[in-house]
Amino acid sequence: MFIKDVDDGLEAMLRARLPLPPDVGDIGFEAPTDAWSAQLSRLTVSLFLYSVERSNQPHRTQQTRVDQNGRPERRAPQPMIELGYLASCWAGSPADEHKLLSDVVSILAGTATLSEEFLPGGLHSSVWLNLGGGEIRPRDVWQGLGGKLKACVLFQVTVAADTFQWEDQAPAVERISVLASPSPVRPVG
Repeated sequence: MFIKDVDDGLEAMLRARLPLPPDVGDIGFEAPTDAWSAQLSRLTVSLFLYSVERSNQPHRTQQTRVDQNGRPERRAPQPMIELGYLASCWAGSPADEHKLLSDVVSILAGTATLSEEFLPGGLHSSVWLNLGGGEIRPRDVWQGLGGKLKACVLFQVTVAADTFQWEDQAPAVERISVLASPSPVRPVG
């Protein structure tokens, strides 16, 4: 579910910061193919997820929380995942697309981590953003989609996967008592 949570967070951030309210334009996650783009009739920001890979970042530390019944729970460290997105903008003219893309790039470049105000409550991880696609080039993604090359930006999102479930935490140690009995004394000699 963490990918859907990241998608929702990215959409909320862009809608608020562009601004792009739903009655003005769309933010979509579909593959920007020729058939898809032929159906567009409004301003659209496409955030196409083109890769999901394990990150080099170390696993997140173990998490703890208190459940609704007041019992402490813990969860094993979650593996970190890299999500690769291609952001492109679609409008009535190249000039409008470039202006919208410029705004999107400015927002992404100025955002190191997605603020909690944009993250769904179910996501228990920070979300880091970084411009660039690593070794992937935009034309490779467009070619894979079978579409024509278009102005775009690649960006990476690093987030903890939602791999391990919550489990009851052992009760905290409150005291230690030592039970010992004296050893018999042995005569010397």
